[in-house]
Amino acid sequence: MLYDCRTVAERDRGVAAAIEAARSGELVVLPTDTVYGIGADAFTAHAVEALHTARHAERRVPPPVLVGSRHTLDGLVYSVPKAARELADAFWPGALTILVEHSPSLQWDLGETGGVVGVRMPLHPVALEVLREVGPMAVTTANRVGGAPPRTAQEAREQLEYAVRIYLEAGPAHDPAPSTIVDVTGDVPRVLREGAVPFGKLRDVVPDILPAEVPGPA
Repeated sequence: MLYDCRTVAERDRGVAAAIEAARSGELVVLPTDTVYGIGADAFTAHAVEALHTARHAERRVPPPVLVGSRHTLDGLVYSVPKAARELADAFWPGALTILVEHSPSLQWDLGETGGVVGVRMPLHPVALEVLREVGPMAVTTANRVGGAPPRTAQEAREQLEYAVRIYLEAGPAHDPAPSTIVDVTGDVPRVLREGAVPFGKLRDVVPDILPAEVPGPA
């Protein structure tokens, strides 16, 4: 089912349907502040496996986790690094993915994470409505591996078809640039991918952050 969230009534029905589907272990496609994402309840293993299958993706590339609140980060990480908290306070909700060591006690199976997960709070009202009700969701670009990143839910449906239960359409993505990824698992924060949030703005918040091309200390 595809719901056009650009009308109030359809949006309410679509968001409710997406929440119900995700809670039932099914896949949903939803808008984010970058491109459209395909999502599953992060704590439902068979749903995350279905996400990998729908995208023709391998488990060795685990999806990032989207959250509906900055405070959710505290429940996913044993000890939130100072840099992670400062970056989240400055850029969430927004196009910044923070790579952290997740708590070993979490009952999830995202794939071969190596104990590390990317976490982001997107700046899109539809996505936030769903996330605040479902909780943390494994969400990655709503395309098959090798396919074009979708700028609309309809483009996502053309690739993923019946693998997804609910598609939420909110019009073309305004900024298809990918999120910036910052790794805070080491002694010094490092940019792994510069995207929508430029390095200069990150450095204003965390002065010792390293750009992607600069090697870390020996």
